[in-house]
Amino acid sequence: MANSNFTRAKAAKNDEFYTQHADIEKEMNAYLEFNPKIFSGKVILLPCDDPEWSNFTRYFAQNFEKFGLKKLVSTSYAPQSKPELLDYKPSDMERSSDRFDSEKTVTRGKIFVITDDINHDGKIDIDDLDWNYLEGDGDFRSAEVRELRDEADIIITNPPFSLFRDYMNWISESGKQFVVVGSMNAITYKEVFTLIRDNRMWLGATANGSDMVFKVPEGASVKEADRQKAAKMGYPGSYTRLGNSCWFTSIEHGRRHTPLQLMTTADNLKFNRKMKGKKGYDRYDNFDAIDVSFTNAIPSDHNGLMGVPISFLEKYCPDQFEIVGSFNAGSHGEELGATKTEVISNGKKMLWNGPVVGKTALYKRIIIRKAQ
Repeated sequence: MANSNFTRAKAAKNDEFYTQHADIEKEMNAYLEFNPKIFSGKVILLPCDDPEWSNFTRYFAQNFEKFGLKKLVSTSYAPQSKPELLDYKPSDMERSSDRFDSEKTVTRGKIFVITDDINHDGKIDIDDLDWNYLEGDGDFRSAEVRELRDEADIIITNPPFSLFRDYMNWISESGKQFVVVGSMNAITYKEVFTLIRDNRMWLGATANGSDMVFKVPEGASVKEADRQKAAKMGYPGSYTRLGNSCWFTSIEHGRRHTPLQLMTTADNLKFNRKMKGKKGYDRYDNFDAIDVSFTNAIPSDHNGLMGVPISFLEKYCPDQFEIVGSFNAGSHGEELGATKTEVISNGKKMLWNGPVVGKTALYKRIIIRKAQ
């Protein structure tokens, strides 16, 4: 049992990434620049969040009055349900409270709320954080956290990456506005891509596809190169750098409406170094579209379908292009009308219903066309 607990703890630690205050501030500033009243009078829910670990609660607590918030609610998991907290020790705030319960502190999640100036110091901030134990373990899928979700106006958090599909389903069924930290790889999940295609979710304003630094629990397995990169960026110690992180949101920030500056087909073939040596764009063997391997090589004068890399979403302007569908390692090919084609992969023949160029299978393409 001890070895089993250790394995579970190690796996969980490698799924916990705590967002930096500076990154939260930059992203929220983009929404505020577009709409200074975006948070005014709103109830904000921060699930999967604990002020002892996370900067989200701290950020919104310190800006409670500035943003004109109505209510701030955070919930945290019970240590018993998070193996990485097997050595959990209650905080001084919890121990000093007459609500402290040595059993509940392990088995139950906690709820943190700010609504008023409870310490009567003339301002509302982190010192006015009131807390209590939840009835359950704080899982965001529980009935009591779902009830908090339904009462909120905006949901903001950095969920465990391994639960990202479940988390996005949980949010989308609520119809609430949201801001979520995730991996760019999540774009290929059918549940996530559908929201992007239908313009119900888009990438945030900052840090998309670039380096983001996250704090990790002590003992988490971190690649030495990523640890060193984080240290060079000013975060030595228990930090890691993730180069494929991004923000997903349903809150408008305006920056996504900046169109790409593109060249015509002829100019791309003549001047674009990415197209050097090509006489034209490759066409898929089994699907009526051209393949564009680089976003900056999208031809401005092509009116048909185009397959582009998922990194295109970092520059995607919905006023300029329409997203038609996606190929995720061939899994969505039939939905787009791609026919199965025999290809050679690792020396073996196989049938492939994703995009194929010259009998070679391609992976992870988003299919777009010019906006009508």
